[in-house]
Amino acid sequence: MSVDAVLLESPTMRARVADQVEVLDRVRALMLLPDGVHVTTEGVAAYFGVPEQAIYSLVHDHRTELTSNGYLVVTGKRLTSLKEVCGIQSRARSLALFTRRTVLNVAMLLRDSETARQVRCYLLDAEQSQRAGQLGKELAEAVDNRAAPPDGSVDAAVARVAENVVRSVIATAVVPILNVLVEEVANNSRKLDAMNDQVGRLERIVLDDGEKAVARRRLRLMQALDEGMAEDFAEFTV
Repeated sequence: MSVDAVLLESPTMRARVADQVEVLDRVRALMLLPDGVHVTTEGVAAYFGVPEQAIYSLVHDHRTELTSNGYLVVTGKRLTSLKEVCGIQSRARSLALFTRRTVLNVAMLLRDSETARQVRCYLLDAEQSQRAGQLGKELAEAVDNRAAPPDGSVDAAVARVAENVVRSVIATAVVPILNVLVEEVANNSRKLDAMNDQVGRLERIVLDDGEKAVARRRLRLMQALDEGMAEDFAEFTV
């Protein structure tokens, strides 16, 4: 499993880095509407180098999460006002809009885009750097504040910081990966159950065919008896 798959599979990790919209411009320029806030579906598709249908499908599958990060559809007077401000010529009665935060959310969900993959890598790098800096700061403060530790030793303070480092690594890397693995095991279990159902149906079909064969033989036997064909009767009863 690739490192950036953690963001693809973990809503918790996506929520953790959802504010780091500056990474979008580190990959390529994002063309906003003249209002300086929003991007259309066409603009999002162009940024990631994918067909618009890919964005429509992503919205369909993750609408609740995207909406929580700024996705909206405008209609009526609000749409009319937006068209006037942004010079939009479309006659559509509704228009889907994405904020920079929503575009970042799309980057963390879109699989078949090299641009999206680069954004995810930048996000993970930034997250790791931020945590490393925070932990380094805690370590420096613990060492400088030598008289402060309740148990009276710098070693104890360093030990606490080391413990925090381990907990942070587990929370940010190990747990999301384990969650992905658990989900994969569950998916495989569901696939096995489906295969068992298919085998059961096939067994029933085979049984039904056998019963049909018996019924056909009985019908032919009755026809032979009705026609007084003794030879056929002997043949069927051997």
